Amino acid sequence: MSGAVRAVRMGALALLGLSLACANPLWEQPPPQVREAPIVRPGSLTRSTLSNGLQVLVLEDRRLPLVSIGVAVRRGAGAELPDGAGLASFTAEMMNRGAGDRDARALAEFVDAMGADLDVSSGWDSTAVTLSGLSRDLDPLFEVLSDVVRRPRFETAEAERARGEQLAALEQAKDDPGTLVAWHMARALYPDHRYGLPSPGSPESVKKLTATSARDFHGRIFVPNDAILFATGDVSAETVMAQARRRFEDWKRAADPDAGPPPPNPAPAGGRRVVVVDRPDLGQAQIAIAHEGIARSFPDRIAAALMNSVVGGGGFSSRLMDVLRAEAGLTYGVWSGFSMRRQPGPFQVSTFTRVAETRRAVDMVLAELSRARQSPPSEEELTRARTLAVGSFSLSLETSDAVMGGLIDLEIYDLPDDSLDTYRARVRATTQAMTAEMARDLLHPERAAIVVVGPADQLVPLLEGLGPIEVVQP
Repeated sequence: MSGAVRAVRMGALALLGLSLACANPLWEQPPPQVREAPIVRPGSLTRSTLSNGLQVLVLEDRRLPLVSIGVAVRRGAGAELPDGAGLASFTAEMMNRGAGDRDARALAEFVDAMGADLDVSSGWDSTAVTLSGLSRDLDPLFEVLSDVVRRPRFETAEAERARGEQLAALEQAKDDPGTLVAWHMARALYPDHRYGLPSPGSPESVKKLTATSARDFHGRIFVPNDAILFATGDVSAETVMAQARRRFEDWKRAADPDAGPPPPNPAPAGGRRVVVVDRPDLGQAQIAIAHEGIARSFPDRIAAALMNSVVGGGGFSSRLMDVLRAEAGLTYGVWSGFSMRRQPGPFQVSTFTRVAETRRAVDMVLAELSRARQSPPSEEELTRARTLAVGSFSLSLETSDAVMGGLIDLEIYDLPDDSLDTYRARVRATTQAMTAEMARDLLHPERAAIVVVGPADQLVPLLEGLGPIEVVQP
């Protein structure tokens, strides 16, 4: 062993011994105070708007010769009608398959030749085209971006292939109990709303999708006055603005896209109901308990999130994990959370257990949700939730691409520009009284929908008395 290595080891052992000798070892002491600073370095972010209404965000980061550019629009699957479910995902896939003068193969080869990545994706509330590559290739990257955003080809043969792949993916997903419970929970909560079907659609709706329907949907949601052009990495604002004007300023304004269906009604309608998805082959039951939640723009969303962290969203420190896993040994994991979309999405608790223990697990979840309303987070629990929230927030913004994603999220949901900078202060300002109010207002175990995937012949007798039971096939 070298002298240097021996010295390092001796120093480490001395530090460990000092920690053990202390009345309060280091690992029991509170974490250091988080240093407050703006999320975006001063002078690195530029905001502009072209004459056609296209917003432009540029975040400069010259540490590596890399760049990410893209265009995001404020519409996704949430803008579809139920009979057109899956159209946003289908349109995004079609935009990957040829644009401008390049068919699907030529486009893929052109992007690969630069060592770049092209991605078109659609969620509930937005659709985005993103390209990443070397900053020296900024001009051809912008060429591809402009073609994919403004001139996708939507060829019939590619549409048939994309539709077949989307149908195959839906069929394959049925093998996953976690996916099944999520799909059937959505149907139980929102039977007449777009939220009642998976984001990629249903087999019935996807079979109707064509190149023409994708072209029409693209034409409705890809308009400059409802879009954000973004760039981050080894670029200057001046260079990006020059590219933006060259490639996008002649993009014609259009009517703002339809926001889609109205907000869903509180769910489930008519009180508690139980749905059993029959999977006789399963030895474990997949369980979801849910009701309506909140929108992404909900004013008290931070207090709601901290309350949820204590109840079931905080991993091993949550009440549900402590009761179901640590005390009862019923499961390896349990989770709760709000799906915050443009319209109020669901609040859901998810877990799994042995089939014979299903009723016990369901009863314990319902009891913990009821207890949260009567016994809201203590100051100790809230302190842990605040620490977890601030730490997770900081880790989620470690890269410039992640920061840009956060900035785009603010634009998509029309949230204040300073929301990232003020987040930690707002977390620390959240009080017990605020989280108690959220528990009383937002948790409704007495009328939640309960969906269980597993062998129906065993589950139905166990679940009797919780509400009307419906047995469905996968």
